[in-house]
Amino acid sequence: MYNHVIWPHQFDPKTSAIYALNDIDVNAPPEVVWKLLVDAENWSNYFPAEDQVKILSGEPELALGTKYSRVTVGFPMHLIVTECVPGRRLAWSTLVDGDETGSSAYHGWVITPTETGCHVLSEETQQGPFFLEELGRKNPGALYRYHQEWVESLAREAEA
Repeated sequence: MYNHVIWPHQFDPKTSAIYALNDIDVNAPPEVVWKLLVDAENWSNYFPAEDQVKILSGEPELALGTKYSRVTVGFPMHLIVTECVPGRRLAWSTLVDGDETGSSAYHGWVITPTETGCHVLSEETQQGPFFLEELGRKNPGALYRYHQEWVESLAREAEA
């Protein structure tokens, strides 16, 4: 049994409009996967879609309280790391720049050691009119597909 994201109340999957869970077994130590995850400004080295990430609060990598921005599928966003247990758990909350509806998201990663490396789990929930329109109505399943590509790319990079 693998651990899952620890959800803040307002982001619980049971009450969220959009939810995706993606996971993969990785034949690399948890520390290798962790280093790739917290090195946000270099995500594009293995996942080209994340090529506009900028840490805004001065840290060299993601840590508890880190503020950063990114452009995902053409939408600029601001994020803050809300959970960081080195080598095991990383999560952030997201607001879309210019969205006046208050739409938000929460994305968590959980790394569980295994006999052959680790298991990586990614979960995200999204709430609000912006996400319902862009991902719920216009592009159903897009969040799952995007994260599946991300976890597979992360695993390939960690195993290289």
